[in-house]
Amino acid sequence: TNEPSSTLRRSSLPRIAKVSMSHFEPSSYIAYEKLQSNVNTVRKRLNRPLTLSEKIVYGHLDSPADQEIVRGRTYLRLRPDRVAMQDATAQMAMLQFISSGLPKVAVPSTIHCDHLIEAQVGGAQDLQKAKEVNQEVYNFLASSGAKYGVGFWKPGSGIIHQIILENYAYPGVMLIGTDSHTPNGGGLGGICIGVGGADAVDVMAGIPWELKCPKVIGVKLTGTLSGWTSPKDIILKVAGILTVKGGTGAIVEYHGPGVDSISCTGMATICNMGAEIGATTSVFPYNHRMRTYLEKTGRADIAALAEEYKELLVPDTGCEYDQLIEINLNELKPHINGPFTPDLAHPVSSIGSVAEKNGWPLDVKVGLIGSCTNSSYEDMGRAASLAKQALDKGLKCKAKFTITPGSEQIRATIERDGYSKIFNDVGGVVLANACGPCIGQWDRRDVKKGEKNTIVTSFNRNFTARNDANPATHAFVTSPEIVTALAIAGTLKFNPETDYLTAPNGEKFKLQPPTGDELPARGFDPGQDTYQHPPSDGTGLRVDVNPQSNRLQLLEPFDKWNGRDLEDLQVLIKVKGKCTTDHISAAGPWLKFRGHLDNISNNLLIGAVNVENDAVNKIRNQLTGEFGGVPDVAREYKRNGVSWVVVGDENYGEGSSREHAALEPRHLGGRAIIVKSFARIHETNLKKQGLLPLTFADPADYEKIRPDDKISITGLKTFVPGKPLQAILKHSDGSKETIELNHTFNETQIEWFQAGSALNRMKELQK
Repeated sequence: TNEPSSTLRRSSLPRIAKVSMSHFEPSSYIAYEKLQSNVNTVRKRLNRPLTLSEKIVYGHLDSPADQEIVRGRTYLRLRPDRVAMQDATAQMAMLQFISSGLPKVAVPSTIHCDHLIEAQVGGAQDLQKAKEVNQEVYNFLASSGAKYGVGFWKPGSGIIHQIILENYAYPGVMLIGTDSHTPNGGGLGGICIGVGGADAVDVMAGIPWELKCPKVIGVKLTGTLSGWTSPKDIILKVAGILTVKGGTGAIVEYHGPGVDSISCTGMATICNMGAEIGATTSVFPYNHRMRTYLEKTGRADIAALAEEYKELLVPDTGCEYDQLIEINLNELKPHINGPFTPDLAHPVSSIGSVAEKNGWPLDVKVGLIGSCTNSSYEDMGRAASLAKQALDKGLKCKAKFTITPGSEQIRATIERDGYSKIFNDVGGVVLANACGPCIGQWDRRDVKKGEKNTIVTSFNRNFTARNDANPATHAFVTSPEIVTALAIAGTLKFNPETDYLTAPNGEKFKLQPPTGDELPARGFDPGQDTYQHPPSDGTGLRVDVNPQSNRLQLLEPFDKWNGRDLEDLQVLIKVKGKCTTDHISAAGPWLKFRGHLDNISNNLLIGAVNVENDAVNKIRNQLTGEFGGVPDVAREYKRNGVSWVVVGDENYGEGSSREHAALEPRHLGGRAIIVKSFARIHETNLKKQGLLPLTFADPADYEKIRPDDKISITGLKTFVPGKPLQAILKHSDGSKETIELNHTFNETQIEWFQAGSALNRMKELQK
C-alpha cells in the first residue's frame, strides 16, 4: 500500500502483512534484505567496523561493489527510498519534473501543505483563509501530484517533518526532502537529508542521487535527562560547540547509554535542529523508544522487522568517528540560544544577566511553542503541565503565547486530552497545524517594525527578521518548557529552576519540573482525513498553469555554456558578513511567489549587506552610477547583456534548502558566486542551476575584490575535477590582479554546467 499509516487507521482499507511501503517497493523485508546485502558487500571491501550512518548510506549505494568510498572526498551515487516536498519548494520541484517530460515518479513521493498558512487569528480561521488565498497553488500541487503519482497532504494536515515521522520514516530508510529540516526523521533511525528541488527531481526521475561521502561526527551521550532539561538542550549545547558550520560535510551520529533516556520524538527534535550546524543529517540508533513509537503510530509490523534486523540499525562495536563529542546528560542544564543566530548558547540561569549586559530587552513579548522541531505530543504535554500549575495558582501568561500543533493527529489528540483547553485558559492561542511564525508566516501586530523587543520560541532558527520581518526583534531559541515558563513570567530574568512566581493572592510559588506522557495512553486521535492518494494511472489528467498567473510560471530552459571563459563579469554585490538563504531569497510574504520564478526574483539578495555602504538592497549600478535595489540592478544588467558575479563571505547560503536562492541569480543573469566558503545544500543548488560556486584559494583574496571590479573567470575550457580556476580582477583604475579559485565539481556536475543546468543535462540523456 502507498497509504500513510494514519490514513490507513482512518479508512476501511485492510492492513497488508509484511508492510508494503509503497507501490514501488515490494515490502520492507526486501528493503532490509537489500540493505543488509549492500552493507555486507561494503564491509568486506573496507574491512573495518561501520558507523550506523555508514551502514545506511552505503547500504543505499547504486553500485556497492565498485563505488569508491572515502569519507569527505568521493561522491557517492545513491538510491534513496522516498522523496518528500513541502508546498513552498514543491511548486518549483514539480515544475522542474514537468519540464523533464517523464510520465510518473519512480520512487514514492509526497507533497505536504504546511508553509503557506499565515498565523493571524487562530487555527481554523487562518487555515480557511489560506485555502482561499492559495487555492491556485493548492490546485496545482494536488493536480500535478495526481498526474505524476505523488501523494498530496492537504493544507491543515500538519508540518511535513511531523507527518513523515508519523507515517513514512522508519529505521534504516534513506529519504530526501526539499526542506532543510528533513533530518527530523533521524529520530526514527533513518538517514533523512534536506536537498533542493532539483535533487528531488533526480530521485523522482529514477536517476542515482549524488552526495559527497559524509564524514561522521559522533556524539556520545551518557547519564540521563531529568527535571527541566529536555532533548532540545542537547542540540542547543551541540550547536554552541560546533557553531553554524561545524557540522558541514558530516553526519552527526548520536550514541551511548544516554540515548535510552530520550523519547523518539525527542531524538527527532535533536536531529531536526542539526540543520543549524550545517550537518548533512543526524541520526540515532534503533532502540525500544523507536519500537514503541512505531507501534503507537500503527506500524507494529515495521517495528517487528526492525527487531529482526537490529544489528543492521546500530553502529558496529569499534567503529571510528572523525570527531567525537561527549555530553553527560546528568550535568546538562537548560539552554537558550540567541539572539540572531542559533549557535549563541547560554544556560537559562544566566540569560537574564547576559541580556542586561548586552542591552537586550528583558521583557518577553511573545512565547511561541511548536514548529517542526518541537510539536510532538510529549512537547505539548510538558508545556501544558506548566501552564496547569500557573492556572491552579490563578496566573495567566504575562506574554502573548502561541501554540502550533505538529500535525492534525497531534491537534486532535491534545484537544481530546485537554491540553488545548489548558493552553487557551492560560491565555494561549492554538494556531493552525503548519509552520507559521517559525518561517515568517506571522501577521504580527503587537509591535511596530523597528521596535526593539524580545520573543522566545521552541523553533530552530532565529536569524534577523526571520520570524516577524522585524530586524529589531531579538529571537531566542529554547525548549517548549522554557518558552512556557518565560511566557508565564514575562521576563528573561526568570530562572524556573530557582525563581519564584507570585500568585494573585500574594503567595510565592515555584514551578515544579515539567512532566508529560511520551505518547498518548489512549492512542492517537487521527482527526480529519487530509490525505489524497494519487490514482494508479494519471496519464489522462491535466495540469493547467494560467499564463497570466502571478503565482505559477512554467519554466524555460537556461542557456547552455558557450564554450568560452567568462569575460568581464560585473560584480553585482560584494556581500559583507552572514548571508543565509533568508538574505538571498527572503521567505515570509515572498512564499506566495515560490512557483513563479520571475516574480520571486524581485527578492534577490534584498537582505544582504553591501560592503560598499553597509546598506541592504542598495547597490551601485555600474552602468549609470546610481544606486538601486539588487534585483533592479541585476535586471538592468541582464537587459544590457551584462553577466555578473556575487562575492560573499563565510558559510554563504546557510539555512534553508530553498533552491530559489540559486534559481534567482541564474534567472537574472548571474554566472558565478565567489565566496570564502559555502553551506552544503546551497553549493549543490547553485551547481544544479548551471552557476559556478567558487571559493577563494586564499580567503584573504576576498579583500582584493572591489565593488566596481570586472572579473574574468578562466580555465573553463579545461574544467576538470580538482583543478582550480583563475579569476582576473580588472579594477577601475586600470590595474589587474589574478587570484586562484577552488571548486568541488565532479565530472557529472561539470556536465551540468556545460549543459546549462542539471535539468538540461537530464533531457540530453533522454534523447
